[in-house]
Amino acid sequence: MLSLTSPAFSQGGEIPSEHTCEGADRSPPLAWSSLPPGTHSLALVVDDPDAPDPRAPKTTWVHWVVYNLPPTAKGLPAGAAEGGLPEGARQGMNDWKRPAYGGPCPPAGRHRYFHKLYALDTVLPHLGTPTKSQLEQAMAGHVLAQVELVGTYEKKRR
Repeated sequence: MLSLTSPAFSQGGEIPSEHTCEGADRSPPLAWSSLPPGTHSLALVVDDPDAPDPRAPKTTWVHWVVYNLPPTAKGLPAGAAEGGLPEGARQGMNDWKRPAYGGPCPPAGRHRYFHKLYALDTVLPHLGTPTKSQLEQAMAGHVLAQVELVGTYEKKRR
């Protein structure tokens, strides 16, 4: 069964500030295993369904979109978004309108950040810098398995 973990935070645990707007804003390290047979590529989406306020969420904010991760990769090191992605992997557009990682930066309350990994039966064609929605459309019918790792974060009040 496909699994996704991070040495930086546990399932449901707090994401360290290094990986947020209050720190270095570096993408967190991730590790995966048990890819299903026939996996030709992986895709990763990180989003926050609690935006802007978990007491009255209005939108799902997309923090990172990555596709065509090779199945030979066993994970991503911290800061992979800034030049450590495996060869062939591409970044899509986040909700800051950048093809990059944008860490947690919640305006109010403790938010949940879903790190969703998809094992695909194909290598996707070059999509440019797709949005989450465009990537999901391209993945339709190709998802062999998926898994979620959820971290939380609340800004430190000063």
